[in-house]
Amino acid sequence: MSSTAITTVVKMMESLPETAQDRVADHLRDFIADLTDDLRWERSFAKTQSQLSAAARRAREEIAAGKAQPLNLDEL
Repeated sequence: MSSTAITTVVKMMESLPETAQDRVADHLRDFIADLTDDLRWERSFAKTQSQLSAAARRAREEIAAGKAQPLNLDEL
């Protein structure tokens, strides 16, 4: 189930010395792990987008109604 792009990258890696192949593989592992995390976050935000929009709308309404106070970091 390899794409042409993957086949090309594998051939390119095979032309490198083994130590360079290991370095490329390490970089790819890190990149894929980061990409997986990014995709997980995107799915998570997509699932909660309507709730986040509703919370923002309520916050704007409270500000407009004078029910909100500025955040005072010293009180945290």
